[in-house]
Amino acid sequence: MSHSDFDFTAMKNKRVLISGGLGFIGSNIAQRCVALGAKVTILDACIEPYGWNHANIEEVRNDVRVIKGDVRNRGLLFELVPGQDFVFHMAAQVGREISIEQPEFDTEINCIGTLNVLEAIRQHNTGAKIVFAGSRGQIGEPVYMPVDENHPQNPTDVYGINKMAGEQYVLLYNKIYGFPAVSLRLNNVYGPRCQMHAGFYGILNWFMANAMQDKVITVYGDGQQTRDYVYISDVVDAFVRVALSDAANGEIYFVGSGVETVFLDMVKTVIASVGKGEYKHIPFPKTREAIDIKKFVVTYQKLHDAVGWQPQTDLKTGVQMTADFYQKRLQKYQRNS
Repeated sequence: MSHSDFDFTAMKNKRVLISGGLGFIGSNIAQRCVALGAKVTILDACIEPYGWNHANIEEVRNDVRVIKGDVRNRGLLFELVPGQDFVFHMAAQVGREISIEQPEFDTEINCIGTLNVLEAIRQHNTGAKIVFAGSRGQIGEPVYMPVDENHPQNPTDVYGINKMAGEQYVLLYNKIYGFPAVSLRLNNVYGPRCQMHAGFYGILNWFMANAMQDKVITVYGDGQQTRDYVYISDVVDAFVRVALSDAANGEIYFVGSGVETVFLDMVKTVIASVGKGEYKHIPFPKTREAIDIKKFVVTYQKLHDAVGWQPQTDLKTGVQMTADFYQKRLQKYQRNS
């Protein structure tokens, strides 16, 4: 299947629940699903300091239902899941350092929260399909590259362990109870609607905010670590494709650009797109150095083979589109509104 052959029309009139739907990726999925004619419900706990932001859905505010609530509230999920066709489970604790400082909090949201979603589907709507947001953090330091779905998982932080557990719960429920499920292991996602008020995740966007406000960008160590940066609209495309494809049921896929980018080159790309900014090198904080991954890039071949997905946006183009978005809206992303 080529990238352009995929049929998205099946999303029309489908009922979609997005946990964490006011956040970066969830809100972009909401925008796409509304455009495809779906009936979208957003669930978000609006916890600081995460990426929820009402500005993320301003274009579709009148087309979605927004419920303030937490995936740790099983009773609420039991009310929301019946009748849904798709559940995009995006709600998560996403800070890697936070996961080490507050391991129980991370476990409550990333493990218990995921189990609550799965129990709601099992008990109240086994016709619903869940698409889970997995993470490259499940892998740890690669033993070979590009990383594929068969690569061993050796997470370097609590977040990675809990994402790995969440994915296993999702696949187990798929196997035992038969409702469709997919896990997408995401790489470094960047682009419009990512929070810009903290640096604990979405570092590219955080650097962009610094450059726009004449704050010096700090680069840990020599900046020679590598990452696989993937643009948000490509990631959303992957979520919608696997949701609509029966061939993806019960599977795990990596979502990445397949391009290994040196961290410092990303920083320079951000500065160039903003048209100003500077960076300086500082030593790694101890905790950060202990969990930092030196090199990372994936292959998206399995996802391409299954649903025809391939990234459409290279780093330079994606960073420029991100800069253009925030030049007009930076104020709305400095603090949650």
